[in-house]
Amino acid sequence: MSNTLITMVVIWIMMKTFGLPEGLSNITGYVAGLVNSYVWNRQWTFRGSETTFWRGVMRFAIAFGVCYALQYGLVLALNRHLPIDHYYNHLIGMVFYTFLNFLMNKFYTFKV
Repeated sequence: MSNTLITMVVIWIMMKTFGLPEGLSNITGYVAGLVNSYVWNRQWTFRGSETTFWRGVMRFAIAFGVCYALQYGLVLALNRHLPIDHYYNHLIGMVFYTFLNFLMNKFYTFKV
């Protein structure tokens, strides 16, 4: 939950407070959440994993890249087809990303 909160707050602040572009806001929010996510996933969610630190970091980055690309593609598609504030499309993308990222971390990054 903290990853989602951190990511969405950063996106909101960058888009709504500073008026920065969606793409920059989105990647910055996800990177902020990514750092928090790795720490908590390694220490708590997948603590039984025997994956080494650096191997975990590499796989975590790959999982992030795949999930992020798919999530952002979904957001762009939603922006084209849904007549709502684009911020809400980021929320929809976040749900998709969270589900997919958890599966990749469980079965690829940390293989518990």
